Amino acid sequence: MECEFPSVNSNKQEIQEIFDSVKTIAVLGLSPNESKDSHQVAKYLKEHGFTIIPVYPKEDEILGEKVYRSLLEIPFNIDMVNIFRKPAALNPIADACIEKGNIKVFWSQKGIVNNEAAQKAQDAGMKVVQNMCSMVEHRSL
Repeated sequence: MECEFPSVNSNKQEIQEIFDSVKTIAVLGLSPNESKDSHQVAKYLKEHGFTIIPVYPKEDEILGEKVYRSLLEIPFNIDMVNIFRKPAALNPIADACIEKGNIKVFWSQKGIVNNEAAQKAQDAGMKVVQNMCSMVEHRSL
């Protein structure tokens, strides 16, 4: 996939509203490796009062939380997906978010843009953030 610039994205005010309203965050691609960005971001968010739900194909527990293999396996509502996956994976993730329902925010991390998936998520009523680090944005508020 060639590089994309985000054509669908939230502004700073919407990002503030996201952090004010979100409580539960599914972190897709949360690595157990402490040196990885996904681990550091999830740890930061957990330390700042958010409930973190790891979604990863291996491991039973990361950051003291039960690991789920997929978004659709999570048996309760979540507010936001925080995505650490390649842009090509975002279309099926958007579909899973729509199928799961009740997800308010579709957030893809720094360097991850898929405008088709973002538009799909936005059309389904989710706020969309692309190509931004949730930890950096939270710190800046």
